[in-house]
Amino acid sequence: MQRNSDTADQNSEISTLKSRIQELEILVKYYEEQLKLSRKKQFGSSSEKSCYDQISLDIFNEPEATADISDEKTETTVIKEHTRRKRQFVEKFPEDVPVTEIVIELTEEDRVCPECGEMMAEIGHEESRVEYVLIPAKVELRKYVTTTYACKRCEKDNIRVPMKKSAAPPAVIAGSNASPEAIAYIATQKYTMGIPLYRQEQDWARQGVLLPRQTMANCLIRCSNDWLLPIWMELKRRMLREDVLHADETTIQVLKEPGKKPQSKSCMWEYRTGEKSHEPIVLFEYKPDKKATNPAAFLSGWGGYLHTDGNESYHKLPGGIISVGCFAHSRRRFDEAVKVMRPDNREDSDALVGKKYCDELFKIEREIASLSPDERYKERLKRSKPVMDAFFAWLPTVRARPKSRLGVAVGYAISQEKYLRNVLRDGRLSLSNNVAERTIKSFVICRKNFLFADTPNGATASAVIFSLIETAKAEGLNPYDYLLYVFQKAPSLDMTDSSSVCSLIPSVFKDLRVH
Repeated sequence: MQRNSDTADQNSEISTLKSRIQELEILVKYYEEQLKLSRKKQFGSSSEKSCYDQISLDIFNEPEATADISDEKTETTVIKEHTRRKRQFVEKFPEDVPVTEIVIELTEEDRVCPECGEMMAEIGHEESRVEYVLIPAKVELRKYVTTTYACKRCEKDNIRVPMKKSAAPPAVIAGSNASPEAIAYIATQKYTMGIPLYRQEQDWARQGVLLPRQTMANCLIRCSNDWLLPIWMELKRRMLREDVLHADETTIQVLKEPGKKPQSKSCMWEYRTGEKSHEPIVLFEYKPDKKATNPAAFLSGWGGYLHTDGNESYHKLPGGIISVGCFAHSRRRFDEAVKVMRPDNREDSDALVGKKYCDELFKIEREIASLSPDERYKERLKRSKPVMDAFFAWLPTVRARPKSRLGVAVGYAISQEKYLRNVLRDGRLSLSNNVAERTIKSFVICRKNFLFADTPNGATASAVIFSLIETAKAEGLNPYDYLLYVFQKAPSLDMTDSSSVCSLIPSVFKDLRVH
């Protein structure tokens, strides 16, 4: 009996150890995938293209996949041997760039004729070379001097002498020495070039200019509140007239957020008009958290299609808002699952099959991109819907560990099916939310440089300034030129008047530049 009991204990222990080994093997596999993906993100190409991208799914290419090509005749074309010139990159400059001509002349001593000793005459010029000159930013002081006028005749004949005095244009910031050019330059350096204020302070110091970062920060906040925020509000009103919008979000650290630790994360929300909109508008909004109440408040009273990623905050919005999923997010997860596999295991893997389904959908989108919304809607029902039906029918058949990259990809696609299918509802919609992701990437790149905002006021000002810069860029404008225009014109306008504010939006400035 004792022997049987010992054997049972040993079998139980062996069974427990086997179970533990299986758990550890799964855990090791998970960490291997995470390590491969991390190394790929750190050292590999950021492109999601691969050698498998041109491979079509057999189920959508059946005639070609099953055709017998053994009897086909192959024609051979002989191409004459030729040489290819190495591609040269040539600098390009605006047509109105100023040109300074430097004429190189010989000295009087060198112009003496070696034959007769007479002075040689000038008979022509020949262009030797053209070089471009880059002049670093420089500082100059602009002094406004007002003039007082008096009537000399009245001064002789009358007791009262009328006097008039010229008025200097209003300052962009009352009581400040900063000019519109200076503030526009500081803003574009930070929010377009990603140069934080402390580095701008150091750069000016090397030129002998003491311009404290706190002074620059105060100027940006004041101009944002006084001149740019009313424009932001007008752009928001225009945006909410659209039927199709995109949304995304990213984190930002604010050091002095009330009730929060400096290490905690706040959120920068992005909203923008659809790719087919006649007036591109990009708006950022700072909020202390990622709760669904934030987009709900921003979109209050609005109804339409909202392109988003898989963030649940967007799925809790009022019923009048229809969330449209992003197939690029789904494809990316299958692409990651392919890349963490051994190369010899990738061919015909479930991860590659899932990626091919997504590739087929994007291929169709490229082919119908030039069609009208109504035609695109019909083509999607005819061509894209069967691919989606097959994709979502295939997903439940995939066997994968939930925490593996393939399991994550499959789980994401299944959970987002309702929202991913919504792209079929209207021809104005997009298959992905990439247009919003590309825009928010600009903010993320700048955030990597300035790291954090000091106060909520600074974060809000950053959101407003970044909104107008990105909207100007979407209109094809130079952000510096646009901000300079606003800072020069706004101080002379009534910014509580709607018509004055409308005259400063990027699309109006663009029309002025064109005409």
